[in-house]
Amino acid sequence: MSDALIHLRVPAELKGRWVRQSRSAGMRLGDWLVQQIEAATRPILVQIPADLKFADLRLARDADGGVSFDHAPIARICEASGVDLAIFTSAEDSLSMLIVQWYRAHLAGGGERDGIADDLIAEARIESERGGGVSQQPGQA
Repeated sequence: MSDALIHLRVPAELKGRWVRQSRSAGMRLGDWLVQQIEAATRPILVQIPADLKFADLRLARDADGGVSFDHAPIARICEASGVDLAIFTSAEDSLSMLIVQWYRAHLAGGGERDGIADDLIAEARIESERGGGVSQQPGQA
């Protein structure tokens, strides 16, 4: 196997923080970066508590087109799965994937369709097909 070279251009403050973190872990910077990247890209297995229903999320579309929901079910899922809640609160994509996968499992288990979830999934599909930047008015996806 041959090695591949990757160059990163980052602000000096960020590199300094990475160097300090790698040293405190007793690792070389390159090894520490690889460990961080691999940890961030590893699939996360979650367990939805049996008494938790998709409707408990109370998914809603705000008047301005934003999305709101009850965060308590996400916290319960993380607790039941032994997963740090920060994984989902610090990255919108991770949270979106969790909600979409939960919705798909909900439907596969015979659950009722959720109009808001359907709209959001349709909107994401349209954005992906058109290269992003498309946002539909609530109920119009």
